[in-house]
Amino acid sequence: MIPNPNFETAIHADPKLSELADHAGRLGYEIVDVAGFLDAVDSQSASQMMVLKQVESSASGVLEANSAVRNALATVTSVTESTLTKVEGSVDFVRENGKRSNTVASWVKALSERMQQVAASLTAVETDNKNIADIARQVNILAINAKIEAARAGDYGRGFGVVAEAINELSRKTATAAEGIEDNIHALSGWVDKLRTEAAGVSNDAEVVLGGSEQTDRALTEIADGVRQTSEATRTMATEAEKVRQAVEEFQPAFASIGKSAEQTASGIHEAHSRVNSLIDTSETIYRTTVDLGGASEDLAFIQQVKIAAGQISTLFEEGIASGRITKQDLFNRKYTPMGGTNPPQFRARFTDFTDAVLPAIQEPMLAFSDKVVFCAAIDPNGYLPTHNKRFSQPQGDNPEWNAANSRNRRMFDDRVGLKAGRNTQPFLLQVYRRDMGGGKFVMMKDLSAPIIVDGSHWGGLRVAYTF
Repeated sequence: MIPNPNFETAIHADPKLSELADHAGRLGYEIVDVAGFLDAVDSQSASQMMVLKQVESSASGVLEANSAVRNALATVTSVTESTLTKVEGSVDFVRENGKRSNTVASWVKALSERMQQVAASLTAVETDNKNIADIARQVNILAINAKIEAARAGDYGRGFGVVAEAINELSRKTATAAEGIEDNIHALSGWVDKLRTEAAGVSNDAEVVLGGSEQTDRALTEIADGVRQTSEATRTMATEAEKVRQAVEEFQPAFASIGKSAEQTASGIHEAHSRVNSLIDTSETIYRTTVDLGGASEDLAFIQQVKIAAGQISTLFEEGIASGRITKQDLFNRKYTPMGGTNPPQFRARFTDFTDAVLPAIQEPMLAFSDKVVFCAAIDPNGYLPTHNKRFSQPQGDNPEWNAANSRNRRMFDDRVGLKAGRNTQPFLLQVYRRDMGGGKFVMMKDLSAPIIVDGSHWGGLRVAYTF
């Protein structure tokens, strides 16, 4: 067991040592407060450096993307100008064909009208031909009657009969000619009707073609206008893209300089944070040394009590091994089994059930030692805390934040304070730390620990956290 210092003698020690102990305690407080501030600044600077690197990477990406855009715009501009030339040529071609289609349509319409006139003339000819045929029949009848009368007249009518015969022969030829003309007129009328029908169809088709050519002309004109606007837009975009390239290229050197300066600042802050952490160790050593030399301190009562409690735990552990409740191998086993479904994660060790059985008898009474005490718990060198105070050992629920505050048993506390408390082999270790209360608020706390020694082997430490 580690012997306790003679605090009765320390209380009556040289006032200078007591003053030195007080100053050492205040120094530790201030250093930890500064360290907490530097810790936040260090974290922020690291985060800012990541952002700066991302921005720098993004700037390079912008340049690459801008280069690709400019190349694409150059291609699009070339294609649109070529397309515009072709479209404008197509518009001219369609317009020329439209004019020709208009001429053809007009000619076809005129042809249809002429066919109608020809049909009307044929109808008139057919009517006149029928009249001629009727006259020929009537003349034929008259000639027959004349021949009859001439025959009755005998010799006197013989000359008139010859004339009547000639008239009769003429009427027959006229009737035959009229029949031939009528047949030809019928055939010609059929041909004219067919031509007129076809001409009308061609005229309609010509009108459709003409209308389609006008629509095509309008569509191509709109396309040409669209391509022209696109060409102008791509030229404008190319100009703006070139401005972006120039701006980014001008910005990059300045940004690189800012990044370098920020990196140097972040490095300096990190170094300062590391050095302040070393000062924390130094201040803790100064404080412990002054107390060991007999310097009085307001923490003496807590130191005395935590050393007594740590000694009691050492005795309980040794008795547990002697009685066979636990083996020394299991007590010092450092394998931790995760407990499924826990958040934050909890673990079990081979000694967890044993510490749950024996530690509350020592840890719970420490909460009543002073109204400043927040918790008292044993921790091993790896930061594993198997058995906490009952109020911090609630079963976990669905809310991780609630669990973190109320289910603190069987957890790993491998932060700086926890690890130093579990690994310290000096008679005591007093640490000052900032306790995160959430919402960016911190409270300064004292963490006092004493080593737990089992059969000459260091098992861990007993921690007592209390407020100023």
